[in-house]
Amino acid sequence: MASPVTSRAPTATLLLGLVVTLAVVLAYSVYISRQITGLRQLQTELTDRNRRDSLQLLRIQGDLNQLALAMRDMLDPDEAYPLAAWSSQFDRIRTDLDEALTQQASVAIARRTPEQSRYLATSITQFWDASSRLFELAANGNEVEARSQVRLSLQPRQAAISTTVARFLVQNNESEAETAQQVQEIYATVQRQVRWFLVASLAAIAATSVFLIRSNQRLFQQLAALSDERRELTQQLIDTRETTLREIARELHDEFGQILTAIGSMLGRAGRHAPDGSPLRGDLREIAEVAQDALDNVRGLSQSLHPSILEELGLGSTVDWYITTVEKQLGLTVHYERDPAFPRVDDTTAIHVYRVLQEALTNVAKHAGVQEAWVRLRCSGGDVDLQIEDHGAGLGGLRARQGLGLVTMRERAGLVGGTLGLDPRPGGGTLVHLRVPLRTQASA
Repeated sequence: MASPVTSRAPTATLLLGLVVTLAVVLAYSVYISRQITGLRQLQTELTDRNRRDSLQLLRIQGDLNQLALAMRDMLDPDEAYPLAAWSSQFDRIRTDLDEALTQQASVAIARRTPEQSRYLATSITQFWDASSRLFELAANGNEVEARSQVRLSLQPRQAAISTTVARFLVQNNESEAETAQQVQEIYATVQRQVRWFLVASLAAIAATSVFLIRSNQRLFQQLAALSDERRELTQQLIDTRETTLREIARELHDEFGQILTAIGSMLGRAGRHAPDGSPLRGDLREIAEVAQDALDNVRGLSQSLHPSILEELGLGSTVDWYITTVEKQLGLTVHYERDPAFPRVDDTTAIHVYRVLQEALTNVAKHAGVQEAWVRLRCSGGDVDLQIEDHGAGLGGLRARQGLGLVTMRERAGLVGGTLGLDPRPGGGTLVHLRVPLRTQASA
């Protein structure tokens, strides 16, 4: 007999694997959320900020272009307006330019150096100082000198400022490209990590599945081994029981039967030697009748424990005899049907079918709460078919308790390759249906 199962159940390992998997998924979800949040912040802080910076630079560039057009008109010899007349336009452009510079300074990109920002502010300040001197000259009637200042001072300063603003716009475009590249790199990194995470998750699931399959295989193998051992033990117990009952029945029939038969003979002889009309003869006759009753009871008990007619006449005749004794033994009225040409089955199948019949009728008497039962013994489709039916409470309560009798009935059916069914009847009651392969005495 194999050693008992001592393998540790895989529940703890599977729970640990589940916890680790959930922890990894949670940690990775937090990481992905942070990456997405960082990407959103990058787009907000750089892309949106760079866009607003570019809009302000374009506004500054527009103001500078207006100044360039105004200075070109101021130098036009055909222009009839005096230079002082352009002062109001310069003031309007200066107001808008100062506002644009203030907003641009608040959203300027971080990569721009302080020297570049100071250069732009200083250049614009110098431009307005020069323009103020120009309009002072024009107001004092020095038109020629004022026009010379436009040509020599204001236009070069405006061109330098426009070049600086254009450079800033180019930097913004480069910054936008770099930001887009960073976003793409973050996306690529997240995609790679997602792929690795999926590969790791699939590997963990595959490893857990393989472990579970192998654990189940080991458990099923151990259960199969235990089932085989249990079946062998059940076979041995049932065989031992049948052997014991056979020996007890033989001892009762042979030893006690012979003793009681001998006692009856001796009492008969003693009675014949007693005088006629003697009270002794009557006493001896009564003792002989008691001995005969005891002999009949011993023979009946012997047949009940192990019917000798089972080996002599076969299963059909044994069931016929047993049905005639059921009413006396169990108080049941049995309605019995049997195929007229029931074949002779082997002794092993016969004893197990007979024991199932005994147990089923005993359960009807104990648990069904009725006094009637129906027994049908047939041979159909190469199988022995035994049915025991009652219309009472049946075996429902006994099956719920998993009584030893039901377990033994199932084991007996399994030992001869058969099946045992316990089916409730529509009108109440239970049908015990035993079906075993037919093995005749000759083939056995």
